[in-house]
Amino acid sequence: MPRYRTPLRYPGGKQRLAPFVAEVLESNSATGCCYVEPYAGGAGVAMELLLDDRVKHVYLNDSSIHIFAFWKAILTDAEGFCRRISRASLTLDAWRAHREVVRHPERHDLLELGFSTFYLNRCNRSGVLTAGVIGGVSQRGEWRIDARFPRNELIQRIECIAAYRKRITVTNLDAEHFIAHNVNQLPSKTLVYCDPPYFAKAVRLYLNAYQPDDHARLARVIQTRLHRPWMVSYDNRPSILALYRHRRSFRYSLTYSAIRSYTGTELFIFSDGLTLPRQSAIPYIANRLHTVRRSA
Repeated sequence: MPRYRTPLRYPGGKQRLAPFVAEVLESNSATGCCYVEPYAGGAGVAMELLLDDRVKHVYLNDSSIHIFAFWKAILTDAEGFCRRISRASLTLDAWRAHREVVRHPERHDLLELGFSTFYLNRCNRSGVLTAGVIGGVSQRGEWRIDARFPRNELIQRIECIAAYRKRITVTNLDAEHFIAHNVNQLPSKTLVYCDPPYFAKAVRLYLNAYQPDDHARLARVIQTRLHRPWMVSYDNRPSILALYRHRRSFRYSLTYSAIRSYTGTELFIFSDGLTLPRQSAIPYIANRLHTVRRSA
């Protein structure tokens, strides 16, 4: 079983890619550099790299006020947040109350919104904020509302992250603005990992889904206005390959559990100046590195 460092469950969470990203850092003599995720989400890779001291500082950005509120809350008031976890009522009435907070973020402060976001993430099917509660309203199945809410373990994860608060910067900006303006102000030894919303099935997984024009615009911003080494991961779609047709890329397989379990193919795309490992210890990447190519 993987050892999770992030407290959030996230559609397509990429924590398992952290060892490969660490290999990329080593190949570029960039271990100990700054690390950036413009689409932070659960920040699985970021937390792995930071807590293993592979990077010196992580910059997490997410345009979702819900995700921003969560990260801001655990970094500014971890004690209060953990107290809420220990006292949380895992009932349908409580779930409905937290759902209302998430539906009306403008009515609540960041701690309230951050905790309600966390609550639904842990209690909803596959962690999707717009999905229904685990076990349904009948709560008669094998899995129920508390199935993904191990209080002590979640508190430990948050306390561990909070101990690194001085090495984490969180922002709530439009991702394209953040990429074009904020990231380029960071040291040259900075690695950027973009994991945008999926091209397919995005409406089912995210509060802020992208349309094809959004993906195209983002591709232009990354390739023309981002002046730091970068990597991008996407679901494997011809439309995405076309947008990055002049960049190196490879396909790899990952197993997902969002809504239902299945295996899908993803893309990894790289900026031109980035040195890739000659080989990888990661099974689903090792046999792909020799096929790295410029997208057709």
